[in-house]
Amino acid sequence: MEPRQIVLDTETTGLNAKLGDRVIEIGCIEIRSRRVTDRHFHVYLNPERDIEEGAAKVHGLTREFLSDKPHFADVAKDFLDYVRDAELVIHNAEFDVEFLDRELGLAKLGSLAEHVAGVVDTLALARELHPGKRNSLDALCERYAIDNAHRRLHGALLDAELLAEVYLAMTRGQESLMMELDAQEARDESAVRVDASGLQVLRANADEGAAHEQYLDALERDAKGGVLWRRLNP
Repeated sequence: MEPRQIVLDTETTGLNAKLGDRVIEIGCIEIRSRRVTDRHFHVYLNPERDIEEGAAKVHGLTREFLSDKPHFADVAKDFLDYVRDAELVIHNAEFDVEFLDRELGLAKLGSLAEHVAGVVDTLALARELHPGKRNSLDALCERYAIDNAHRRLHGALLDAELLAEVYLAMTRGQESLMMELDAQEARDESAVRVDASGLQVLRANADEGAAHEQYLDALERDAKGGVLWRRLNP
């Protein structure tokens, strides 16, 4: 059974979880059987601390706006219920996982790896597919012709939606390859099961044999070194 996938993005008060920066927004999109479903998870969080100016310019969230929002511990159970046993798809996964691990640790809920099936880092995947190229989310949207014109500021849910489209576009070749392999396997199986006992063998008559020898003579003259069929069957 194909694993359920959750495309996840976060926004934070700053860039350093070790220095106390907190998660202020989580956005998740569900993919099942390579199709985006309408089941998503989105929440704003009160970090109980100031937001760095640089971070605010990226996502546009303010401490005032977040002041009446829930704390992470208040929504942790719902979040874990949503992502449990799924494969997470995250762009620059190390960043988001570190922040979520810190939040889960503060809530005494272990680490993210204890609750999910695994993590796919789309940044690492993009670097493998497009070495030496820009692989930001905006650059990937442009490369795969995904419309992100409405993306004025970063937002976790919007970025998760865009990333879901990017991820499906990036992995479409893998899907085609698997379909080809499945088709080849089916052909191989059908070839093994052919019953040739009833096939009739029609052998060439003298005129057909002579015409074939004349054709090989012409090939041998053109090849100027002999033809393989004559060396194998002198």
